[in-house]
Amino acid sequence: MLRSKQGPPDEAAAAMAAGVALHAMRRRVRLSRVALWTLIAAGPIALGLSLTSPSASTAIAAATQDPPAATVRTTAVGADPSGYAQLFVSAWLRSSADDVSSAQARLAQSMSPHVALPDPLSAAQQAPVSVTAVRSAQRAQGACSVTMAAQYADGRVRYYALPVAADRAGTSFFRGITPAQA
Repeated sequence: MLRSKQGPPDEAAAAMAAGVALHAMRRRVRLSRVALWTLIAAGPIALGLSLTSPSASTAIAAATQDPPAATVRTTAVGADPSGYAQLFVSAWLRSSADDVSSAQARLAQSMSPHVALPDPLSAAQQAPVSVTAVRSAQRAQGACSVTMAAQYADGRVRYYALPVAADRAGTSFFRGITPAQA
């Protein structure tokens, strides 16, 4: 070929370098395909090995065996009456003996019909802001004592001790309400 027809020497070197780079790129693509197929094939192989190993079969056998028998309590565990007592004291303190048709008075009477409603509130007295169960103690079989705290807007706190008894069916009722100043 004539020298005039050939490109400059730099173009020939560039074409050769591009061919080498292209060949290296193809080699990397082939190696990455082989690595990808190896990883895909390794998944089922690892699963098969893990299922056939003795430790896996032992774990499967242990999982299929019956669990050890649990001990069962035969004594009845009574529920904590704090929530019931809190609802009752809140309704009782917000009711009065001269308005037995109010919702709070009806609620208090339905929860414990034998407990008398409190005397009417004077203009200076207010209903409590919050009523909270402070303590619950088991006294005897089926009997508890719940201490309630009633907080008023002026910062006063008044405590009430409620004896609670539960019958065999599990229903609770109050024997009486005792205010305890603190």
